[in-house]
Amino acid sequence: MASKAFCELVLKQLNQVAPVTARAMFGGYGLYINGLMFALIANDVVYFKVNDSNREDFLTAGMQPFIYHGKHKPIQMSYYQLPEAIWDGVATLSVWVEKAHTAARQEKVKQKPKKNAYK
Repeated sequence: MASKAFCELVLKQLNQVAPVTARAMFGGYGLYINGLMFALIANDVVYFKVNDSNREDFLTAGMQPFIYHGKHKPIQMSYYQLPEAIWDGVATLSVWVEKAHTAARQEKVKQKPKKNAYK
């Protein structure tokens, strides 16, 4: 679960660098820029989208991936915990937000459109 108060605090910080919105989902929140999810909040922890272009930033900072417990095993997603130090400066936060948003855009481009079952 993620608290609404924590989500509002995160949005206040993130909106200093981008127009971020939140949607409740599965006891947490998805964070979006222009309708594209680039981050999530679970258990009052913020996770940013990663791919090969920014994963090393998180690993170097010692951050862990978001893992949830599926029916039969843990499932690791392509989101990593944001280091606390990133919140200390708008310029640094802006860079990390842009990298996460870019990772989300790149993943969306890689996804193939779903076939229409009614054709």
